[in-house]
Amino acid sequence: MLNVTVEHHVPATMRDGTVLHADVYRPATAGPWPVLLTRLPYGKNFPALAALLDPLGLARAGFIVVIQDTRGRFASGGDWEPWTYEADDGYDTVRWAAALPDSNGSVGMFGASYFGNTQWMAALSKPPELRAIAPQVTWSEPDDGLFARGGASELGITLPWSLMQGVDTMLRRHADDPAALGQALGTLVHDLDGAATSGYWELPAGRHPAFQRHQVPELGFERSRRDPEWSASCRVAGRQAEVDLPSLNVGGWYDIFCQGTLDNFTASRAAGRPATLIMGPWTHTNTAGQVGDINFGMAANAELLGFRGRLADLQREWFRQWLAPDAAAGDSGVEGKPRLPPVLLFVMGANEWREEQEWPLTRAVDTDLFLRADGRLAFDPPKAGEGSDAYVYDPADPVPTTGGALLMSSEFRPGPLDQARVEARPDVLVYTTEPLAEDVEVTGRIRAFVHAATDAPTTDWVIRLCDVDAHGVSRNVVDGIVRAVTSPGEFSEHAVDLWSTSYVFRAGHQMRVHVTSSNFPRWDRNLNTGEPLESGTDYRPAHQEVAHDATRPSRIVLPVVGTGHAPGGVGR
Repeated sequence: MLNVTVEHHVPATMRDGTVLHADVYRPATAGPWPVLLTRLPYGKNFPALAALLDPLGLARAGFIVVIQDTRGRFASGGDWEPWTYEADDGYDTVRWAAALPDSNGSVGMFGASYFGNTQWMAALSKPPELRAIAPQVTWSEPDDGLFARGGASELGITLPWSLMQGVDTMLRRHADDPAALGQALGTLVHDLDGAATSGYWELPAGRHPAFQRHQVPELGFERSRRDPEWSASCRVAGRQAEVDLPSLNVGGWYDIFCQGTLDNFTASRAAGRPATLIMGPWTHTNTAGQVGDINFGMAANAELLGFRGRLADLQREWFRQWLAPDAAAGDSGVEGKPRLPPVLLFVMGANEWREEQEWPLTRAVDTDLFLRADGRLAFDPPKAGEGSDAYVYDPADPVPTTGGALLMSSEFRPGPLDQARVEARPDVLVYTTEPLAEDVEVTGRIRAFVHAATDAPTTDWVIRLCDVDAHGVSRNVVDGIVRAVTSPGEFSEHAVDLWSTSYVFRAGHQMRVHVTSSNFPRWDRNLNTGEPLESGTDYRPAHQEVAHDATRPSRIVLPVVGTGHAPGGVGR
């Protein structure tokens, strides 16, 4: 264990003359040492990040660790414009970090979420000294999880996240006027505290009034559509093959960027890059064993990983393999051989970690599970005359967000939660299997195909898969949304992407599917009028109809592992 020295506010000059500042942790003993870099907008001294980044522990283990405030944030100069400068600044910072005293010239990048994306952006700019990246819980396609999902706005994250970043903006804007600063912070905090009761409800959702009130950068789906160059500044999707580097991708089944983590891994492997994947039962900010209502067990915790060791320690070993291979044997203890398989999945329901060689699993069999008359759900297809079900969706009374893979204001907990309140509503159709005769494992990407009609020019279809336990408690597993432009009164088949999971539905449990038209405020309300998102303020109820007969077989497609095409004892 090495002694550590820390230098605060170390300057790095970018190509346009803007100076960014970092804290540098280094072993007190002379190197050379590999460098680990993270670039984040949340403040390099933010206490909550210390456990995630552990710069002292990494420096004691023989790394120079650089934590840099991104442009326009906290100690760094320039103007805050999310994502816009991260590729160029990432390139310049990697080159600067590689030249620090006692560096061995090899740089790795680490961190989560926004500062997972800064890794991808730097990697895409190809600084020659960057040798490996380890992005956690970050997206791939920003319009599939960050700004939007299925054509609906990710209002739940964009509103509070944008306002929270406004705190530092106000501190800078009113640095010389304490009275103005106090007033600005007071009104900003008022809007943050009121997000659940008022802020989320404000219209138009596509040009949110709160962004205008506080003059903070406008984020969200509508800006992404208006300014594709800005949106592209944080897009990884379709570009992973350009990154000829190893990557360690870490995600959670109930993380808002769950599918992005999987997509980044899958595309990297398809391009022949050395990529590793770890997926826990976690949310965006919680890597413990208790997630939502469910205790997945002590071994689910990132501090244990099924007693393989701490995630932080395994990540350190992985970095040493790529940044200082001559020292890797001493770190791992087994001739430098890494302890991580290509894929490490936590299988919920079974509540165990499983090592795999691939994702997605080629042995998973896509299996149709059909909506049936009288609220039934079965692996047998529907018969003629089973008809349809109807409900009214009113944007003035949307279905409340209750759990899921989300990141929102604190009133809305992520993870698996009891769905009783949701299922009691008249605007939620519920379909349930008979009790399962055997365990059914679902591992992979889930999609639904719903034959539906509406009397509105546009509306949303939300599909949710739940697990009903032996006590009758229904909890969410995955969900998805699609925003549809329709011909009123005509049935169309709508495809809904529910993203991915690894989940065992236990014998004696039941599978359940919800069909509805809102999940608010996670996703913005479809106002059913066809007005543009950036200007729409009027709304109307929509009369919805969902078919489930022989010619219009609404269904959910499950990647089933180990039980064949139609698990026994369900709808047979």
